[in-house]
Amino acid sequence: MSNTKYIGYYFKFSPIQPASEILIAELGYIGFESFVETEEGVNAYIQKEEWNKDILEEVYVLSSGEFDIQYTIEEIEQINWNTEWEKNFNPIVVDGICSVRAPFHEKPNTEYDIVIEPKMSFGTGHHETTHMMIQHLLKADLNNKTVLDMGCGTGILAILAEMRGAGPTDAIDIDNWCYLNTVENVERNDCKKITAFEGDASLLKEKRYDVIIANINRNILLNDIQTYVQSLNNKGTLFVSGFYKEDLDMITKECKKNGLKIIEHISRNNWVAASYTL
Repeated sequence: MSNTKYIGYYFKFSPIQPASEILIAELGYIGFESFVETEEGVNAYIQKEEWNKDILEEVYVLSSGEFDIQYTIEEIEQINWNTEWEKNFNPIVVDGICSVRAPFHEKPNTEYDIVIEPKMSFGTGHHETTHMMIQHLLKADLNNKTVLDMGCGTGILAILAEMRGAGPTDAIDIDNWCYLNTVENVERNDCKKITAFEGDASLLKEKRYDVIIANINRNILLNDIQTYVQSLNNKGTLFVSGFYKEDLDMITKECKKNGLKIIEHISRNNWVAASYTL
């Protein structure tokens, strides 16, 4: 085994989102290759030979003043990535019905058991938005419905949709690592109806769905809601999350402008997940 040395950065910040998403994207661009999301922030790792002491100088989120971000650094001789996941990724159960766990966790007694290895991707069920989207899907009628999971991250929501009886399902993410991770997790859960794609909303041209799930962020949602509606079948349902309570009126206004009416919304620690229908 090669003795690869890593530099580990341990970031703590508030609020967690969207700082976590932005930081991981920026660090990935400059050469960091592995990330572990924690309750307080993100642990990020880069091979020592790719590192220099000024590497964070151009990371905008650190100097923007929008977030309170602190970090410590250490040099690591060797990293056991499974150990990292075991330390930081605890299994969860949503509403006593759906469990989300890693392969090394004991199988729980739940109706739906999703096994994922998140790697660098988003969506373990720990974040409020993913948790609430799972709650929405547990109540929704998905039987034989065509589904889109937009900004799929780990693919967790597409996987749950298939488990709940959905028909052909597309899972799309613009991030290559998320796309690859979704493919892995789809196989890991023995899903047969999910097709993963790497890209953005431009892939939706001439595609139609009964249910669209978009757990992204406020700005992308506002920009793409019109495209989602164009791809939504009559009486179809749009589930959205990734924004705060104070943004709900803005999201709802954009949905109404495009012919949608709100069904309901739920909130968790100031985050919101809402459903709309044509």
